[in-house]
Order: sequence, then C-alpha cells, then structure tokens
Amino acid sequence: MAKIEKKEQILKRLVFLYGTEKGRFAFEELEKKLEARPVIKASQKEKWTEKDVFAITYGDTFKEAGRTPLNVLNDFLGEYVGDKLSFLHLLPFYPYTSDDGFSVVDYRQVDSNLGSWEDVSQLSQNYKLVFDGVINHVSCSSDYMQEQCKGNEAFKDFIITLDPKTDTSLVTRPRNLPLLHEFETVDGPKWFWTTFSRDQVDLNFKNPYVLIEIIDVLLFYAQQGAKMIRLDAIPFLWKELGTNCSHLPQTHEVIKLIRDVINEVSPDTILLSETNVPHKENISYFGNKGDEAQIIYNFSLPPLILFSLTTGQADKLTQWAQTIEKIGDDATYLNITATHDGIGVRPTEGILSNEERQMLVDLARKHGGAVNEKVNPDGSVSPYELNVTYFDAINNPKGSLDVSVLVDRFLLSQLIPLSFIGIPGIYIHSLIGSRNDYEGVKETGAPRSINRKKLDYSLLKKELDDKDSLRAQVLKKYLTCIEIRKSLTAFHPNAEQEVLDWGKQLFVNKRMNKKTGETVLAVHNVADTEQVIQVETVYPSLLNGKDVLSETDKRGEADWVLAPYQVSWIKL
Repeated sequence: MAKIEKKEQILKRLVFLYGTEKGRFAFEELEKKLEARPVIKASQKEKWTEKDVFAITYGDTFKEAGRTPLNVLNDFLGEYVGDKLSFLHLLPFYPYTSDDGFSVVDYRQVDSNLGSWEDVSQLSQNYKLVFDGVINHVSCSSDYMQEQCKGNEAFKDFIITLDPKTDTSLVTRPRNLPLLHEFETVDGPKWFWTTFSRDQVDLNFKNPYVLIEIIDVLLFYAQQGAKMIRLDAIPFLWKELGTNCSHLPQTHEVIKLIRDVINEVSPDTILLSETNVPHKENISYFGNKGDEAQIIYNFSLPPLILFSLTTGQADKLTQWAQTIEKIGDDATYLNITATHDGIGVRPTEGILSNEERQMLVDLARKHGGAVNEKVNPDGSVSPYELNVTYFDAINNPKGSLDVSVLVDRFLLSQLIPLSFIGIPGIYIHSLIGSRNDYEGVKETGAPRSINRKKLDYSLLKKELDDKDSLRAQVLKKYLTCIEIRKSLTAFHPNAEQEVLDWGKQLFVNKRMNKKTGETVLAVHNVADTEQVIQVETVYPSLLNGKDVLSETDKRGEADWVLAPYQVSWIKL
C-alpha cells in the first residue's frame, strides 16, 4: 500500500490551501486514503517518444446495433488504425445528465449506454488510455449535490453556494449564462455556483473533504488503467470573491498537490491540463518546468493554422511559433487542431488583432458553423470559440474545389501538429474527414454538436472501404504520414525546435534530436500558388536533403518547387 514519501512537501501545500490546523487534518485524512491504495510500479520506459500520437474520441462515436459503443470503437481502431496511435483519450464515459458527458453523475462508474469497465480494460490492452478528470463541477443529479441539498452532514458545503446579492462582476465567465442558479434544499431555496450551466454545479475545494475525495477519484482512475488524466476546465477550480476566480495561486497549488500524490501511487500517470486561454496563461500550468501538468494543450495552434490557410500567409504562425520553447524533458505540448469543443479564439489574444479574430468568426459562420461567446467583466460579450468541424473550417462546404485539393489543404493543417515540438493530438472526426453535422445541431440545439456526430459503424465502413471517398482518402493519407513520423527521431517530443522564416507563404520548423543526430526540416506551403525555394540562398544544407513524405531525393537540386498546399519533411 502507498506510503507518502514527500510528506513535508504535501503537508506544506495543504497548509497553504487551508491553514495550519485544517491543513494538518487534511494531511491525516489524505494519508488514510493513500494507505488504502496499492502502488502501481513505475516502468522503465520513456514517458513519450516520436512514436506517440494521441487520439481523442467520445465513447459512442461509433454505434452498431446489439453491441456496446466502446466495443465498436475497439473494432474500428483494430481494423482501420492499429498501432499508428498510442494514447487514446476517452472523453467522459461516466454516467451523466448533459453536456455530452461533462455533467458527471458518478465518477467511478462507466455509463451503461457505452459499455463497462471490462470494455475500457479491453481498450487498454492496445492503447495508453487518457481519462477525463471533470473535477471543477458535477451534475446537479450527483450524490454530492443531492445529499447536500438533503442536509446530509457528510456532504455539507461540497458544492459552492452564494448569496445572490453578492457582487460577482469580476468573475471570468466562459459562457453567456448566469453564474448562479437557484435550487431547493432542506433549508429552503439556495443559489449554487454554476460556471458552465445550471446542470453543472461547482465543487467547493475550500472544503478539504472535497479535495481528498477528488484525489481519491483520480487515484481510482490510475488503477483502472489511466496512463494520463486530463484536468478539465481546471483554471476555474478555486474561487475567491474579489478576483476573477481564474488561474488563482490556489488552483496551481491544487494541481501540484495532485501531481505529488499521483507520483506517490502511480508515477507513470501523466497530468494534462485543459486551459483554453491566452498563451501566456496557458503555459503557466507547466509550473516550474513541469512540476505541475506535464502536458498542456497548444491551444494557439488551431486558430493560427486556420488563419494561415485562410489568408495564404503563415507569418503570424511563424512569429508565434518562434516563441515556443522546450520546457524540459519532463514536460511537453499536446498539439491539436480540432477537439470535441470548438476552435478557441481567446488563445489568439496578443497574437492576432481584433479585426483578424473577427475574420475567423466571420469565416466560421460563412462555412456553416456558429460562434460561442463569453461574458466580460464589463458585461460585454466577445468570441470564445468557433463551432465547426476543422475540415469545414479549412474548406468551405459550399465551395467548388476538387476533392483532392480539399484533402491536401486539410492534410497540411494536420501535418503541422505532427512535426511541431510536442505530441500530436488528433480528434477522431479529423482522422476520418468528417464534415459539419447540421442534423446533430438541429437535434440537440447545441452548436458544439456540429463536430460530435455519432456514426453508424456499418455505413462508415462502406465509406472507408471505398478508396475514392473523401473519408478513405483522408484516413489513408493521414495514417501514412503518421507512420513516417514514427520513424523520425527528430520528431521526439524532447527534440529541439527552431522555426525559420522563409517568407509569408511558408511555415518552416526545424527539428533536431541531439541524441541521435537526426535533423528534419518540415516545410509547409500554406498558399494556393506554387512556391520555389532557391536552396543555395535560403538554406544550402537542403542540397543534401531527402523529402521523406514524397520519397523524393532532392540532393544537388538548386531549386525546390512546392505545389500549392504541399508539405515536405526534408531529412538532412
């Protein structure tokens, strides 16, 4: 059973959060929980390598009559993907009441509509599983909420309540919805804190019992096979009136504490922070070179790639990418374009102008999508995320371009994360080239449903088995590039990166693995016109290069020609 090794450090964090007396009490209670958990021994393997590619999916993306969706997912991966992917992020698969799983009723159960723990275990045989830690809030139907409303002393103050007359104008609002909602309790009506919706009530981490319960849940996930835990909506965890209740020091301390405790019980389990915010705030969740979250989403990447392909100019992406530094061997980035949520706009603050952001907003609407807004402290609203599939964000659904051009444009957008420093993360609908799901939006009334289509597996198979279909072309080309990536040690997450400026139409990043001596230049033509690279002027080392994507030996060629939307991985 687990014994706390870093007692002094963990106690210090608890005292910081709760004061001396409550902190010591919390430590004693936490110690009891840990003593009941067996230690999962650390492996001798690296946490990540160039062979790691991260997939994101709902448990019920694929459906077939008479079978559990998790079992169908396992079949899809086995038949069409295999070992091209390594990490598999299962979005919340627990019983829930709304928000496609993010209003959790019971953290420790598998939604019976999806399958069972046995199905989850089956997936873990071939993939390193990522579980969601939806720990900022729970469903108002959860025991935590229901028992508090009934007056059960064991659940007293588990959920945040507040006098509705309290001034909360400074609180950051990620939704254009009321912050407080009224519920009936044994003591009469009370107002509960709801950052995201009426059905999602916020846990009260000022109550040490809440913190200890949540840590116990996360340790349970590790013992159920989670090799990574995603901390959902983590910036909003700790609330202090008079502040914006976002990115508070106490929140960072809680994450560090969670990291310390998981290291004691399951040292191979990685923490991933979900912080869809401006870049400077986002990278703060690394803490001190990764003593907090080991991985953070590179949320500025998706809108900047979209902006580059929309304008045919990569200079904004280049300038931002030149600021991205290697954090250390124990911390890295998750590079995505699409996720189950929309394309965040806030991560472009300080990078794109208001006019340039508005251009992306207009583009999303023009391409059949919608725009989610947030409320600012002054009462105004501003764009928060674009709700559109990434394929249709890149390619106008009403456009007339040839399918091969659509696929090339889209694939370029996906290859930038494959070569960028960190681990590439692929949303399942991007892997199979999904378009906007307008019927889904009509059915749910939720704009985010546009990128969350549930697929009839038998119909999907027919599409994927038709080599001329858009889905089949996207999947085949995507997996081919992933396989090539896995063979290049220069793309190890810990390898160095240098972003070069070769003109506005090109995005160029150089990856160098000092251990193996391998260097690869990834060159992306974001323009709809041919680009000619004068090798001796721009980069003479290219005279000794080979494009491993096209398998073209370019050695000795003075001029390199890139077709519209072409990507070259040049091994030097």
